[in-house]
This record gives sequence, C-alpha cells and structure tokens, in this order.
Amino acid sequence: MRADRPTVRALTGEDLAWVRTLFTERWGGVVSVSRGVAHDTTTLPGFVARLDGRRAGVATYRIAGRECELVTLDSVRKGAGVGTALIDAVAEAARVAGAVRLWLVTTNDNLPALRFYQRYGFDLVAVHHDAVARSRALKPAIPAIGHDGIPIRHELELELPLPSE
Repeated sequence: MRADRPTVRALTGEDLAWVRTLFTERWGGVVSVSRGVAHDTTTLPGFVARLDGRRAGVATYRIAGRECELVTLDSVRKGAGVGTALIDAVAEAARVAGAVRLWLVTTNDNLPALRFYQRYGFDLVAVHHDAVARSRALKPAIPAIGHDGIPIRHELELELPLPSE
C-alpha cells in the first residue's frame, strides 16, 4: 500500500551510510559548497523523508544566528511531496531556533530546482557570477556541464522569509 504523504523524521547516525551513498552517486561526494564554504553534509543536522517504508529523501541544514541555510535537498521519489515535506521540516526547525530567513544556493543549470523552489515560495535574491569556479577549488568533482547541457558557472541564491510566531 502506498503512503499518501511522506513522513519526516530527524536524520540519525543510522542514515549516514545511505546519505553517503546517495550524495556520492548524485553529487560526487558528501561535501557541498555554497558561497565559498565547503560543508561536510554528514556532520550537519537534517531530516529524512520516508515513503512506503523506505527512505525517499534527505535535507541537511545549518543555522547561523538568525539565518538557516538549506545546504542539501535530495528526493529519490520525484513528484511525491518529498521535497516539500523536507523543506517544511527544515523551515519549522529554523523558526524554532529563531531564524527569520531560510536560504539556499543552487547553480544556474538546475532549472528543475529553480522551478521547485520558486513554486514553494522562495525568491531569487542574488546571482553570484562565476562563483562555481571558486567552488571547484574546494570540490573539484563539480562538473563543467550540468542539466540540459548548460555550463555550470553561477550560484543562484534564493530565500524564504520565515514568519515569527
């Protein structure tokens, strides 16, 4: 029987082998680079979504002051509400921690992500021109060409204001 909606729980040590495998297959490793900072995603807090009793996605984040960066978001079940459920969980954790802004970086080639994030309510607030060249110095596995044959060059920053309660 298929679950109608994903369930979400905190990321635990039992998930790390799965996360390492997923991120290595999809992103060339567990390091994620944004705005010139390399993050070891296996050390960050996060959430795991489950559908039909199986892991269906993961999100990691970091809170600094009154801001929360969504460092990674990955769904292995597209169109099933996994990404939305994971962002909902990160946004709630950020609000509870006192953050007023949830932000993320994606690359200029990632049109599916841009569509998803904007539909969720994120707003494009900055284009960091040629930032990926600097990111490759920290993570050489970043490919030169991305989705649909688009050269990966720029970091796009999106944000979601978090209402205080």
